[in-house]
Amino acid sequence: MESPDSHKSTLQKAESGKFDCGLSPKLIETERLILREVDPVHDFEGWAATFGDPDTVKYLGIEPMTRQQAWRSMAVIIGHWAIRGYGFFSVIEKASGKWAGRIGHWYPEGWPQPEVGWTLHPDFRGKGYALEAGSACIDYAFQKLDWPEVVHLIAPENTASIRVAEKLGSSFIRKIDCIPGFYDKPCLIYGQKRS
Repeated sequence: MESPDSHKSTLQKAESGKFDCGLSPKLIETERLILREVDPVHDFEGWAATFGDPDTVKYLGIEPMTRQQAWRSMAVIIGHWAIRGYGFFSVIEKASGKWAGRIGHWYPEGWPQPEVGWTLHPDFRGKGYALEAGSACIDYAFQKLDWPEVVHLIAPENTASIRVAEKLGSSFIRKIDCIPGFYDKPCLIYGQKRS
């Protein structure tokens, strides 16, 4: 767990651009949250717990991860920042300084189109954080990344994420059979265009 002092250090690293890929800002602040780049030193324990939890990963099309697999998945997200110039942010709860999840921008090779997605640590679900951070990430996508449209890829049985997408102002666009190489089941695409 992070102490308040380590949280300050993490913010200083994020603000200093330690993992800077040329696109600023790397820090987004909402009423209750700080969204910053992934910091492997401070974020890994929460990351490993989240992606090792069966209830968390059941809608992601993957099995619960070992610590080693979770580390590699974190490295992929850091690499996505390096390749695309954007990616998932680590979500930090201001009140506690704890890592609450990852929310942000995702567009790996083979993905139907750029997405804003969310995955929260089990202790931080049901607090409205996906909605709060998701809204900030949609604004970031439209204003900073100049995306004409934002989508969310959601498993049909993931009713909680469908509700979040709808509260974010997104609506059902289409259903796809699978995401080749990633997800072998049907997937719903919700989204919204920049106004």
